[in-house]
Amino acid sequence: MPSRSLHVAVIGAGAAGLVAARELRREGHDPVVFERGAGVGGNWLYHPAASADPLGSGGVQSSLYASLRTNVPRECMGFLDFPFVADGGATSSYSDDPRRFPGHEEVLRYLQEFARRFDLLGLIRLETEVVSVRRDDTSAGWKLWYRSRKLPGAGGEEVKVVEDDVFDAVVVCNGHSDEPRLADIAGIDGWPGKQMHSRNYRVPDPFHGQVVVIVGYAPSGLDISRDIVGVAKEVHVAHRSPATSETQSTAHANLWLHPMIERASEDGSVVFQDGCRVKADAILYCTGYKYNFPFLGDDVGVFVDDNRVDPLYKHVFPPHLAPHISFIGLSLKALQFPVFQLQSTWVARVLSGRAELPSQEEMMEDMAAFYSELEARGCPKSYTHDLGECTYEYEVGWRGLKGGGKRCLLRR
Repeated sequence: MPSRSLHVAVIGAGAAGLVAARELRREGHDPVVFERGAGVGGNWLYHPAASADPLGSGGVQSSLYASLRTNVPRECMGFLDFPFVADGGATSSYSDDPRRFPGHEEVLRYLQEFARRFDLLGLIRLETEVVSVRRDDTSAGWKLWYRSRKLPGAGGEEVKVVEDDVFDAVVVCNGHSDEPRLADIAGIDGWPGKQMHSRNYRVPDPFHGQVVVIVGYAPSGLDISRDIVGVAKEVHVAHRSPATSETQSTAHANLWLHPMIERASEDGSVVFQDGCRVKADAILYCTGYKYNFPFLGDDVGVFVDDNRVDPLYKHVFPPHLAPHISFIGLSLKALQFPVFQLQSTWVARVLSGRAELPSQEEMMEDMAAFYSELEARGCPKSYTHDLGECTYEYEVGWRGLKGGGKRCLLRR
């Protein structure tokens, strides 16, 4: 049995928050999950409406577009002990779609079934947004202020009420696809066309007959360029890879690849770094997201610097607050659901005392060595949480997690 049971707040009921809640309860803790949306699933809960601000988030929870399919096959999508496919085969239990890369609706059904199967729904407070997390001086714990919708009696008018509660620990699982990151383009303030971030893209119809410039050619840029190409007059993709005759050619007669944008002009032109100029109706930024924790004040001492969440030991624990504040799900270019589960198991067992962290000094030394390694490899600071780009290992020491030794190590 665990040596201690804690009252733990989990912020977010997406994939990371759901598996965190399960692992915490399995370890004997008392988790409460706060979810600002109307259902479980986090970013996988598709909403056809986008933000009124095409470059912002505007309170709309999801960043999914209608045609989105995962870039990971079903066999690798699920949690380690709750497979996405039946009996180790390729057939999904959540869709009749024979394709190996599931659509977002199927992923949502999987997460909803996970929540039902492990009886997590009773732990979740829906339409409840955490607005502040601060140390509680009277209890040595953490006070959360949260805002939820209430119906105050006779009038029946829906209002938002701010309440608070105290927890022994907080696990942050609010995802990393909420705050758009934009490209810095010279002259863009005077450019007259439409601008949009991929977070607010849903369907291609609004771009019918237009000349569209897409910035970025990672998965969303690749998907959306091919989504739009069927209705747009022209699609021009700006990306960082060196432009060659091979990279500039595509299978679509109206789709071109270019180097990055040099400047935008008041006459509606967009000029690329190779000197090519097009007159465009719209620029669509597929440039990723910024980590954002608006509920954490400066006094908590965790900051985002050029998209590095700092300080974090193994992308999970701030050394000066460990183990009572932790982050799950910051990793990019990884097998996300298995990584979320491994991180959650680690956090739950450290909190119960069945696994042990290094000292604060050792954790800080490990972080410094990791940052030096990234710098030596030429990895930008913004790639800190990118588990694929810099090709380092990130795995849990199974001896520590599966019993035996108390020292639970996560290594790159």
